[in-house]
Amino acid sequence: MGKDHLHGRGARSNAAGRYERFAVEAFDDGWAGEEIARLDTIVTPELAKSIISTNQSPDISFDQSINPYRGCEHGCIYCYARPNHAYVGLSPGLDFETKLFVKANAAALLEAALSKPNYQPRTIMLGGVTDIYQPIEARLWNHARDP
Repeated sequence: MGKDHLHGRGARSNAAGRYERFAVEAFDDGWAGEEIARLDTIVTPELAKSIISTNQSPDISFDQSINPYRGCEHGCIYCYARPNHAYVGLSPGLDFETKLFVKANAAALLEAALSKPNYQPRTIMLGGVTDIYQPIEARLWNHARDP
């Protein structure tokens, strides 16, 4: 007799609850073994109106943030920023990972914001809704340096 991996457990299965709205059943749809085509990353430059975003949340320790990108090529499935892509009519799924936007005028906007006479230096969160160090950064940086 084999080892009982469920020894000490009350339930013997992980069936869906009876109040679940949707049920999922496994079946062979004929896609097994099909190779999925590689998804290329599409980077679209956009001209932002501002680069420093502000918030008034008492739950976080900063009230300013900079997000140079929209979307993230890393594609962490647990990322809380995924729903932000829906604001521009894109999917929080694969679109979030493959259809990225870069704020092309970020440096100029930041310089202008920090140069204002009434600017008060405070903590600025970098990348609150995107990773500021993405794989596309290498391509963008090399492109910017080439004459």
